[in-house]
Amino acid sequence: MQDIIDTFRSDLFRGQTVLVSGATSGIGLAIAQGFAQLGAEVIATGTSEKKLGQVRKDPALSGIRFGTLDVRDRAAIDAFIGNLNSLSVLVNAAGIARPHAEFDEETYMEVIDINLNSAMRLSMAAYPLLKVSKGAIINTASMLSYLADDTVPAYCASKTGIVGLTRALSHKFGPDGVRVNAIAPGYHKTDMTRGLWEDPVAAGKIENRTALKRWGTVDDLVGTALFLASPAAIYVTGMTMPVDGGYVNGGF
Repeated sequence: MQDIIDTFRSDLFRGQTVLVSGATSGIGLAIAQGFAQLGAEVIATGTSEKKLGQVRKDPALSGIRFGTLDVRDRAAIDAFIGNLNSLSVLVNAAGIARPHAEFDEETYMEVIDINLNSAMRLSMAAYPLLKVSKGAIINTASMLSYLADDTVPAYCASKTGIVGLTRALSHKFGPDGVRVNAIAPGYHKTDMTRGLWEDPVAAGKIENRTALKRWGTVDDLVGTALFLASPAAIYVTGMTMPVDGGYVNGGF
C-alpha cells in the first residue's frame, strides 16, 4: 500500500476525523489504514468481537480506534456518532453476502439492511457533523451494481440501490457542501471471495476478463477512496467510480 500512500501529501487528512463502518477486515480495514497513514483520526467499527480483539492487538493498526457498532441499530448509530466532536469523512463499508441463502426472505432482508439501509442510517446520523466540516461520504457499491449473479439477489439489489442512494444524497446534501460518492469494487481478494480466488479455474476466468489480467487487492481501492475525500475531488459528487480492473466492461 505504501506506493499508493506516497502519492498523497503525508498530512492530507491531519486534524480530520474519519469514520469507517465494516472496517475490521478486508476493504474497510484497508481504507481505514489509508486515512490513518495520511494523518486522520480514524474510527473503525465492526460487530465481531473476535475480529475487534484481533485488530486491537495488532501494533500495525495502533493508529486506528476500533469500536463496536451494529449498523442495523439506529439508536446505537445515533449514540455512537453523538459522541463525536467532529467528522470530516464517513465511509460506509459494512457489507455481507449470503450466496444461495438470499432467496430466503429473512436472509434477503438482513443483507439489504446491512448493505443498503445502514448506509442511509449512518449518512443521516452523520450529516449534521459533515455539514459543519463540508465533508464527504463514500459508499461501497459493487460490480454487481451493474451485473447479475443469480446466487446473491439481495447483494445485487442492495449494491444497485447504493448507486441510487449515492445520487439522491449527493443532491440532498450538496447545497450544504457535503459530497457523496461511491466506489464499485470488482473481484478483490478478500475473505468473501476466497472460494473463487482459491479455485484455479474460477480465478483464471475472472482474471482473464479483466483488462489488467489480475485479481484486485484491497489496497487497490484505497487510492480512489482517498481521492474522493480529498480537495482534488472537490467538484465530484453523485458518482460511482468502478475500481474493477476493467472487469465490468470486459468480454468473455
